[in-house]
Amino acid sequence: MITDKIEKIGQGTIIHHGDLNKRVYLMKLDKRDIPGIIGEVNRIARSNRYTKIICKVPQSAVPQFIADGFLTEAQIPLFYEGRETAFFMSKFLSSDRLLELETEQLQFFGGMLEKQNGRKNGEADPDNKYNVKRLTPADSEDIVAIYRDVFESYPFPIFDPNYIKETMESHVEYFGVEHKGKLLALASAEMDKKGLNAEMTDFATPRKNRGKKLALLLLDEMEKKMKKQGLKTLYTMARLNSVGMNKTFLRKGYVYSGTALKNTNIAGKIESLNIYYKHI
Repeated sequence: MITDKIEKIGQGTIIHHGDLNKRVYLMKLDKRDIPGIIGEVNRIARSNRYTKIICKVPQSAVPQFIADGFLTEAQIPLFYEGRETAFFMSKFLSSDRLLELETEQLQFFGGMLEKQNGRKNGEADPDNKYNVKRLTPADSEDIVAIYRDVFESYPFPIFDPNYIKETMESHVEYFGVEHKGKLLALASAEMDKKGLNAEMTDFATPRKNRGKKLALLLLDEMEKKMKKQGLKTLYTMARLNSVGMNKTFLRKGYVYSGTALKNTNIAGKIESLNIYYKHI
């Protein structure tokens, strides 16, 4: 399976790019690389004929990206160390990547936000038969098996047990829901401990295990663990077309902050992602 690569450029900026997503994603900006890094991501995108660039950058860098033609797709306040806002700045290099969202999708999402407005945070139904735990390298094969079952494609190499183990050892904590020793669903928290934030991501529940609010159980436990480690901001990039995941984050009090259009190849096609955040 084709996977995109993560690499360091400049003095410390980290990007993710390749033919699977046809885009450059600037995941972490080293401020020492401003302003030259803007020209570099443009060069990488154009030389590889990618159709989108998306950059997650601190507010202080935003004017220079705007001057280069980038648009704001979302923003998360108090993102960096609980102080500075993060902006998701994008440039579209093909009109096909900037098509309007389908009317049905907009109507659905708008209606869901309206219904959710003013409601109390949701909690998963307690059920003693399920056990939520932090996963270890010994679980890597089971983790990969679930990801292979749920996703036809994914932007990061989560189908590789070695990748799972490597990320566990560096900055990602994986959590699973078990019943009678069998892994039913899982998710991960990708932490930036210096920035005091974490992305709640890689939620996967095989079809046979759905309808049991397992994602809510996972999110409950993940939030507790992230707060215990002193993190301040949690966020996610949820597939626009995944009704269940959008509802899960809204029920838990996450705030919608924008949509990254035609952003990520997941489940076999490039999809738009809704960005949510929550301060803990």
